[in-house]
Amino acid sequence: MLADTDCHFVNPARTRKRADPDSRATEQLRKLSGFRTRVLRTRRGMTATFAAAVFLTVLAGAPAVATEVKVGIDNFTFNPKVVTVRVGDTVTWTNRDDIPHTVADPGKFKSKALDTGDSFSFTFATPGSFDYFCSLHPHMTGRIVVEAATGDNAAK
Repeated sequence: MLADTDCHFVNPARTRKRADPDSRATEQLRKLSGFRTRVLRTRRGMTATFAAAVFLTVLAGAPAVATEVKVGIDNFTFNPKVVTVRVGDTVTWTNRDDIPHTVADPGKFKSKALDTGDSFSFTFATPGSFDYFCSLHPHMTGRIVVEAATGDNAAK
């Protein structure tokens, strides 16, 4: 026969059930009346505030992001012939002709000979007017007009 000290019996009915931390948190959320509604209202308010701040920044004339402008070389012409950009913008010329061409403005920039499908890019850092041509075919000309990126121009 076994003595009481030889065996330890655990009665499941008397054992305290440990609460799951996740269920405890869920229960606390349920107790807080309207908690979820308040959180959603706060988020909506923050979203509206953020949207208003972005809108006002744009209206205030924040600096615009630099863009890339494309110029095609086709049938012995630059197309478009005249391009207006802002300081910081990049112009990319792509040769779509079946013979090589270059893009050059002496002292400013010069490309290598561009075969069909080749491209050349240049970023304009100073305002002004830049007349360029193809050094292989000097009758091919074009112009880049670079405007300062301040005031009204920066927001465009």
